[in-house]
Amino acid sequence: MYEGPVQDLIDELGRLPGVGPKSAQRIAFHLLAAEPADISRLQEVLQKVKEGVVFCQVCGNVSEEQTCRICRDARRDPTVVCVVEEPKDVVAVEKTREFKGRYHVLGGALDPLSGIGPDQLRIRELLGRIGSDDIKEIILATDPNTEGEATATYLVRMLRDFPGLTVTRLASGLPMGGDLEFADELTLGRALSGRRTV
Repeated sequence: MYEGPVQDLIDELGRLPGVGPKSAQRIAFHLLAAEPADISRLQEVLQKVKEGVVFCQVCGNVSEEQTCRICRDARRDPTVVCVVEEPKDVVAVEKTREFKGRYHVLGGALDPLSGIGPDQLRIRELLGRIGSDDIKEIILATDPNTEGEATATYLVRMLRDFPGLTVTRLASGLPMGGDLEFADELTLGRALSGRRTV
């Protein structure tokens, strides 16, 4: 335990996701040793993020304007929507350069143990988009974990009543360069059930 502001800084840094007590301590002491100009830049960026970043009114992605650049891009296919959990997932899909449609960010995944149900996610907004826009395909790109699977299953049930709407799920299975002997049963099972003709 350190005195006063140093311990307060460590405590606050430790509240960040993925930052444990040791990492929080390292970051705190790095900040203490940093130049005043570096600290000022960090403060300015944090202030800009808090004041200038909003969530897109259409898809829920982070944006500097009311509508994000992806939703404003007329070259994107508005009939195909990729549903993801968080804005970081949009970045991951964009890095592939394979997807040319639009997105819908749910803002998380169903997790009843943590108190996150359908009303805490942007599911109502998704259903509204499908009803008003000319969407032909929904790609469910939730994480391949318990919460992501539960969310995808819930969405499939909600979306099956829309006529002419195709609902697909990202393929999952073995990673490139992986060995079968190191794959867990769930991953190997998914790879077998999702096999395709070559």
